[in-house]
Amino acid sequence: MKTILLIATTTGYQIRSFGEAAETLGVRLVFASDRCERLEDPWWDQAIPVRFHEPERATAAVVTAFKGTRPDGIMAVGDRPTLLAARLASAFGLDGNPPAAADASRNKLASRRALAAAGLPAPWFEPVSIDTDALALAGGVPYPAVIKPLALSGSRGVMRVDEPAQFVAAFERLRRLLRSPDVRVERDEAHQMAMIEAFIPGREFAVEGLLTRGALRVLAIFDKPDPLDGPFFEETIYVTPSRAPADVGRRMADAVAAAAAALGLWHGPIHAECRVHDDGVYVLEAAARPIGGLCSRALRFHSGRLQASARTGVSLEEVLLRHALGEDVSAYEREVRASGVMMIPIPQRGIYRRVEGAEQARLVAGIEDVQITAKEDALLVPLPEGKSYLGFIFARAESPEAVEGALREAHARLRFTIDREIPVTESLRPGA
Repeated sequence: MKTILLIATTTGYQIRSFGEAAETLGVRLVFASDRCERLEDPWWDQAIPVRFHEPERATAAVVTAFKGTRPDGIMAVGDRPTLLAARLASAFGLDGNPPAAADASRNKLASRRALAAAGLPAPWFEPVSIDTDALALAGGVPYPAVIKPLALSGSRGVMRVDEPAQFVAAFERLRRLLRSPDVRVERDEAHQMAMIEAFIPGREFAVEGLLTRGALRVLAIFDKPDPLDGPFFEETIYVTPSRAPADVGRRMADAVAAAAAALGLWHGPIHAECRVHDDGVYVLEAAARPIGGLCSRALRFHSGRLQASARTGVSLEEVLLRHALGEDVSAYEREVRASGVMMIPIPQRGIYRRVEGAEQARLVAGIEDVQITAKEDALLVPLPEGKSYLGFIFARAESPEAVEGALREAHARLRFTIDREIPVTESLRPGA
């Protein structure tokens, strides 16, 4: 039985999908995840405990755990595991990304510098310490601008500002976020910096691809039909195939390939975010990982050589595991039907109680599933501070327009009850 080392955070949605794909292929998964090494297998998954903020020690721990053998492939799920995956690929002599490239791909400043140095379209940008006086910075910013952290995932902490007063308020908000306990626990030096850059107008797209020894193959291009113009940049709907003209799709593919080369990415999945503007395609990010969360369920593939089910097809995770094992996956093509996913946004901060209308939402033509991932009685935090969604809606239909319509109709049938958060105050000490 072949073995794939899967490096992931302990809370990743995709772990189960990779487990299902591995079972289908008859592949053994060995996990390495960020957990305390003093606890004896708390999740009963025999994972190798590692700390992502200690890459050298983590690399040694995983190599030691394999006792002189090596896995047949390596896969990273999420942004933080990509550096460790690259280091381990090098240590085991497997195809992967150079560690420096993986590190640059998850740091917005390093990425922006690499793309600008390669002559690719890039906005004006400037890195600043989060300890800088926001008022002193505000006068030198070309508005509209975007303030963002260097290493938080998705759109967390990303804010548009149109004038100095907004800049000061947003900068202070980002500073509080980067100093919050759940961010500081990552022990990432990148969280001591922020980046200011000029806002890029235009439509936004996501490109899912696969690098094979430097050659990019685009697996899917997703439209993001909701305008992402700020003040926050919460992603909601992804629909594929893209309705952009064919030449725009080719330009995006070329831009992502050039960005991957500029970063030094070489082998494995790539998930890129692009803005298409009149003067070119701007690659906002090119991450050395697959699409995150449950969103991969919007993708299915078929191969002429393998008798894949015409109904279900093959998951993205199965294609990625095959690729990690060194198989030729060039015959896999995305299904003909349109598909999409809605990441259900959190409308307000508060305590999640329940959802109504989920069954009615599932009855909408084209809807395949509605997954509510929020936990009852949990605190919900919307962007820019938040990092999760209420859940996911999945649809398939004959056209992208029908998919988008189904997702919006299903979402309109959902009714969430979110109670106000009760602030916790310190009780008076005896004698106070």
